Amino acid sequence: MATATPVRTDEQILRDVQAELKWEAQLQPNEIGVIVKDGIVTLTGWVDTYTKKWAAEEAALRVRGVRAVANDIEVRLPIDAERTDADIARAALEALAWDANVPTDKVRVSVSKGWVKLEGEVEWQYQKEAAERAVRRLTGVRGVTNLIDVKPHVTPTDLKMQIEDALIRNAETDARNIDVLVTGSKVILKGTVRSWAEREAAERAAWSAPGVTDVDNQIIVVP
Repeated sequence: MATATPVRTDEQILRDVQAELKWEAQLQPNEIGVIVKDGIVTLTGWVDTYTKKWAAEEAALRVRGVRAVANDIEVRLPIDAERTDADIARAALEALAWDANVPTDKVRVSVSKGWVKLEGEVEWQYQKEAAERAVRRLTGVRGVTNLIDVKPHVTPTDLKMQIEDALIRNAETDARNIDVLVTGSKVILKGTVRSWAEREAAERAAWSAPGVTDVDNQIIVVP
């Protein structure tokens, strides 16, 4: 007989998120404030790099019971890390050129007050994600807006079966509780999982299918 997994309280989640943030090597103790309500985590405070803001969000999402994260952390660059928008733009173009996963002739970069905007068109989701990873760790970057479109040249057949097979193969996901709906090249995921990590694994599996241009992840985390 199956035993129901106990629902984690906000207090338990709060303690675990704080512990995970302390465990994250990029962050300093007491650098980030944490508020938890109904399983939704709000991160506050300020950090000196955009990479740290991203790392804090990823750390919180790793905690069991977290349903979503609102990242209100402010990036305050130290004086020696300030860069002009032109410098950041040049560095971003170089970073993209050095990343083998990014088709640099397909990605455009613009920078305003330290905020990088990526635009263009690529064939795969991993290329879009690689472009963002390449620029978000650059000195002087305060944030990244990724507006790159994913438009594959070939539309695959039977995406639903391919994604369902991928979910079954994936050790991180319980495919029995996940429903896959496909409309054109858009995938809709529904159902329940036990953790945010499992929810993210299901979404990655959907994005990995050739021809997918959009994934609407409606999976609910039920610890």
